[in-house]
Amino acid sequence: MVAITVSSASKPPSFARSFPLTVDVSPNATVADVKKAIAAKFPKFYAERQKVTVKGDKKGLANDIQLSTLLGAQLNEGELQLKDLGAQISWRTVFLVEYAGPLVIHPLFYYFPKFWYGKTFEHSALQKYVFAFVMIHFLKRELETLFVHRFSNGTMPWFNIIKNSAHYHILSGVFLAADVYRTKFSAASPYIVNTIRDNDKFLYICAGAWAFAELSNLHTHLTLRALRPAGSRKRGIPFGYGFGLVSCPNYFFETVAWGVICVMTGSAAAGLFTVVAAGQMAIWAIKKHKQYKKEFGKEYPRGRKAMFPFVL
Repeated sequence: MVAITVSSASKPPSFARSFPLTVDVSPNATVADVKKAIAAKFPKFYAERQKVTVKGDKKGLANDIQLSTLLGAQLNEGELQLKDLGAQISWRTVFLVEYAGPLVIHPLFYYFPKFWYGKTFEHSALQKYVFAFVMIHFLKRELETLFVHRFSNGTMPWFNIIKNSAHYHILSGVFLAADVYRTKFSAASPYIVNTIRDNDKFLYICAGAWAFAELSNLHTHLTLRALRPAGSRKRGIPFGYGFGLVSCPNYFFETVAWGVICVMTGSAAAGLFTVVAAGQMAIWAIKKHKQYKKEFGKEYPRGRKAMFPFVL
């Protein structure tokens, strides 16, 4: 056994004040073993809320790194630092809560217009299409969260659930529902009657474009799932449908799907959500694109963009 000193890089939680501390681990121990040893001393300080670094370095260490590789000949004299990441919640739970919001909010506005708008009215075909699109989209996201997505990180700080959920519950939930299910878009509204928004062919074309984007998005998620065996953090270069042009076609296709709803409705709320969502996905796409290029170097296809073909 070797003794590893662990100091605190930030103010430790109230239940773990005894820093610096010493943990005894085997010579072949990994960072994960150090986290387990700390959790054994402080059960509430579970591994997921620990960020372990080399002293003087802010970069968190991967769980599978061996201490002998990290500290070399100074293994017995090695010192690590620990930062408390705070109470954690699983990414899967966060996603399920995020997507559940619109699934509850949209039916409330759609089926109870008198409560929100002061009167009842007949929904237009456009409103019926949008309601179906939104419900199918978020139900699909819930099912993907349960059965398709594999998460590199198991948890995130619990307070992030409020920030993340606000994006969906407010923008694609309350704002979008309140806008598209109001009388302006109803069956008797001048905004709808005898316009292209009341034209069956137009609505069929929009439905086809939306379905294409959603199914393409699902296909790319299945491709990404196949790259990562269950229980691993392995990353590979994705190829196939969509990936020939961009690193994150799932984000591109989702933007297209919401763009269809914008075109169909002309809704300001739909436009706001689409712009904000596309902007956030572009940030994620650029980050992932850079990670791919850094990790795979010359093996990574040079012609790919991050999210939008030929543009970004």
